[in-house]
Amino acid sequence: MALAHGWLILVAVGVVLAAIAIGVVVGLRSGARTEEHERARVARAERLRALPTFRQALNRRVLALSAVLLLGVVAALSAGVIAARPMSSQTIQPVNTSRDIMLCLDVSGSMSEVDVEVLSVFEDLLDDFEGERIGLTIFNSSPVQIFPLTDDYEFIRGHLQSIRESFDYTDQVPEHWVGTLNGNGASLIGDGLAACTMAFDHPDDERSRSIIFATDNEINGASIVTLDEAASYADSIGVRVFALNPVAGKDDAVSAELAKAAEATGGAAYGLRDTTTVSDIVTQVQEQEATELKGQAQVVWTDTPNLWIVVLLISMLSFLVVLWRVRL
Repeated sequence: MALAHGWLILVAVGVVLAAIAIGVVVGLRSGARTEEHERARVARAERLRALPTFRQALNRRVLALSAVLLLGVVAALSAGVIAARPMSSQTIQPVNTSRDIMLCLDVSGSMSEVDVEVLSVFEDLLDDFEGERIGLTIFNSSPVQIFPLTDDYEFIRGHLQSIRESFDYTDQVPEHWVGTLNGNGASLIGDGLAACTMAFDHPDDERSRSIIFATDNEINGASIVTLDEAASYADSIGVRVFALNPVAGKDDAVSAELAKAAEATGGAAYGLRDTTTVSDIVTQVQEQEATELKGQAQVVWTDTPNLWIVVLLISMLSFLVVLWRVRL
């Protein structure tokens, strides 16, 4: 396709050059015939041609015709270059200078009554974040990543709304159950937290990473990883955990265990219905210094015909001016 396009451009340039050459030759022959006609009428015309002023006029005409030809060639070549669409490339390295936040939601049966409320809190958090990359992982007896870390907030809000609406179901399998019932037991808190911790990308980059962990910490079954082990793992790779506890104040032992695990990572635990929950979490997340995360380098191609358009316009204007002077 590119080869055919190149041949078309060459043919077009050749036609233009041939037209210009034919026009110049016809003009010269016409001038020569006129000279001969006038010479036949004028006696001793060779004396006139020998005059310095005549020779100067003739030289000016030859020079002007040569200029017409040259300008025509330049215009044709410029038009050909523009038709070929000259392009320049630029390598862009996207840089994200914000933080990573993984939303981690327990969707076990004991959380069903409050999960809609938790998801509403997640949506409220989006209003206060700017540039942070957000991800969502849900879990029961097995974890499922709903979406990876992204800063596309419309995409995030759409998925949060979809999960929230899935709790309003009758006899079909709801969205928040798909893939979360493949383990032994239910509400395997340690496994869920470990899965959310492993969802962070670019592990070799030092970057602010946080988990907003919503669970009632009511375990039913034998998990592969305990809550303390998962919290220790999160702390070892620099992930802070902020727990949202919907039963805070009802079971002191369960709440204390969850708070201890969160605080071991440098995070904190909050009651779901505390009036300062959202603002406190946002404040603590944003206290961590934002660090650069370089994205994949992208080569961007742009059309750059500006110089050739200027050359074409100048050569065409000069061509018309010189041609007009020659005809005079």
